[in-house]
Amino acid sequence: MSQDSANSQSVRPFHLAIPVLNLKESLDFYQRLFPVSLGRRSDHWVDLNLYGHQLVLHQVSNDMAGGLAHNPVDGHSVPVPHFGVILTMSEWRQLADHLTAEKVEFVIEPYIRFAGQPGEQGTLFLLDPSSNALEFKGFNDFSEIFAVG
Repeated sequence: MSQDSANSQSVRPFHLAIPVLNLKESLDFYQRLFPVSLGRRSDHWVDLNLYGHQLVLHQVSNDMAGGLAHNPVDGHSVPVPHFGVILTMSEWRQLADHLTAEKVEFVIEPYIRFAGQPGEQGTLFLLDPSSNALEFKGFNDFSEIFAVG
């Protein structure tokens, strides 16, 4: 399938399973900070609906947890790997305000990248209790997600 035909189809929900060291602590974190709802669960994993996407928290032992690398971007040290959701700019600002009010320790505080340019976006980074890196982006115009400046 060509990239153009893939982009012309509606966006489908992603499924992402991540390791967590303490399932209860991680579930509390996601429920406190994000608009999630619970799906199926067991004693060792739980499905979350995160903005319409399936995020699965799998409890693992300390020796199974991954590490982070970093990549310099815009003068920031971006944690890799990371994941997140692209929101409208209004949703992003609301989330950024909520996370700030919750006194979240940001890896990279909310800011606007490419201001006034194609692909202008809000971005912020934080870590969950198991050091999984999350990035949330906000766009005024989703057609500019892949814009080249």
